[in-house]
Amino acid sequence: MPIHTPDWVKHAVFYQIFPDRFAKSKQPHKRLLNDAKWEDWDACPTLQGYKGGDLWGILEQLDYIQSLEINAIYFTPIFQSACNHRYHTHDYYQVDPLLGGNEAFKELLDAAHQRTIKIVLDGVFNHASRGIFFFHDILENGPHSPWVDWFKIEGWPLAPYTGNAPANYVGWAGIRSLPVFNHDNPEVREYIMEIAEYWLKFGIDGWRLDVPFEIKTPGFWQEFRERVKAINPDAYIVGEVWTDSREWLDGSQFDGVMNYLFTGPTIAFTAGDRVDLQQVEGRAYETYPPLFAAEYAGKIEDLLKLYPWEIQLTQLNLLASHDTARLITIADGDIASMELATLLLLTFPGAPSIYYGDEVGLPGGLDPDSRRGFPLEANWNLEILETHKQLISLRHQYPALRIGNYQVLYAERTLYVFARTLGNEELIIAVNVGNESVTASFDCIQLQNQPQKLMYGRGEIKWNAKDAYLNIPARSGCILG
Repeated sequence: MPIHTPDWVKHAVFYQIFPDRFAKSKQPHKRLLNDAKWEDWDACPTLQGYKGGDLWGILEQLDYIQSLEINAIYFTPIFQSACNHRYHTHDYYQVDPLLGGNEAFKELLDAAHQRTIKIVLDGVFNHASRGIFFFHDILENGPHSPWVDWFKIEGWPLAPYTGNAPANYVGWAGIRSLPVFNHDNPEVREYIMEIAEYWLKFGIDGWRLDVPFEIKTPGFWQEFRERVKAINPDAYIVGEVWTDSREWLDGSQFDGVMNYLFTGPTIAFTAGDRVDLQQVEGRAYETYPPLFAAEYAGKIEDLLKLYPWEIQLTQLNLLASHDTARLITIADGDIASMELATLLLLTFPGAPSIYYGDEVGLPGGLDPDSRRGFPLEANWNLEILETHKQLISLRHQYPALRIGNYQVLYAERTLYVFARTLGNEELIIAVNVGNESVTASFDCIQLQNQPQKLMYGRGEIKWNAKDAYLNIPARSGCILG
């Protein structure tokens, strides 16, 4: 079957925002808590503390986001909840009042669209929370509740708050605060479909789906796609799947996934033996052992063969997220690792995603530490920021970096070189992860224009007929066009 994915995603640069931690509004607004005892903004985050970030604050920072040339935002959950990350959903139809409610979201959505910035929301449809009305009714009325078949009840009584007795219902990952929906129940299925439709009609541009592989009901995601695309054929559907995702990327379900199969090898190549193993422990991406260029090339070429090209162009590529430690911390503070990985990210097929704060060098270990408050400007790493600005600008400037062919030209020891080509537009990207400068020569007969202008970074190239002679300093990369 023909595969159709949203064209805008192929040209998007995403910014992932954790709403409680990005910005507090400086303007007076009607608030649920006017004198809230928020956790100190700059203190290390805790599992249960709120820092008070809101959607009004994000609205006030749209100038900054636009200055990065970001044109899409992915929000972790914004719906009413009783936790700072909001993956414990209470009400799928209400934006959390602590964030400003539906009114604030509507104003933010309209302002973003006026700036041609797309908005994608996080859909947590596998499980809800103990606080959602339907499950609360079961807690109050037991087997007499009309909602008893909406969840996976295994016995009575239920024990939602104590570990001293069996829970008697299925919680995601065994967590009692996250009761799992019974997706085989047609009423549950319809409820979730209508939520997706409601917010698309409200104006959002797509859904990021939390742990979609947990939903095993036949045809569920196929129907989800049909109903989403019926409202907005250009809506983006991206799943959180960390591994081989061919099962969901056949054109009938998702447009892409969070591409951790890119993340892991890219960190292993650029950070190498700097990787702090404690910061990647228990995460389902392979950032260790270190990779040489040939090994990295093999993994990237295998990845590019895994899915149809139309899907490759709408993958959500990332170096970090709310579920991982930040790369600067994984790499033990090594700025070069961050910059080289960012170069590979911004020149790879698919939509790059920047985790808020990464562009200014915000550190952070495994969660909750990876969810720190966005730093004051005085604490920004301006070198890392300039790297992001230059690379994002070049990506927007050259279509070959977005939708052009990807071809490895050279991969030996510490030097990895590839080309992005689209018609007469040809660019060479080179990355040297080693501690010494590298000189290499290789045949580039397939390139017609012999790129030699240094557009980014450090390095030089000379040509002799169709042979390229390349020199890249230690821990450096460049783009030649």
